Amino acid sequence: MLKKMWPETVRQARRVIILVGGFTLVACGVVLLVTPGPGSLLILGGLSVLAIEFVWARRLLKKVKLKSSELGRAIFDSREK
Repeated sequence: MLKKMWPETVRQARRVIILVGGFTLVACGVVLLVTPGPGSLLILGGLSVLAIEFVWARRLLKKVKLKSSELGRAIFDSREK
């Protein structure tokens, strides 16, 4: 009976570790948005960690990457004119 529960327990522990680690990075990134530091990079890193295990985080990370690349293009295109 114990051998059957072991893989499920390991999987759940992995999910909890990813959840806690990812949200910790996101929370630190939010704090660093208002204090000096690379807040947006930590938020992206936290979402990347969460995207390992959670589909909602993968979708959100994809949207954030798309919007940030659009913003980057808009900023750098306006500089060239």
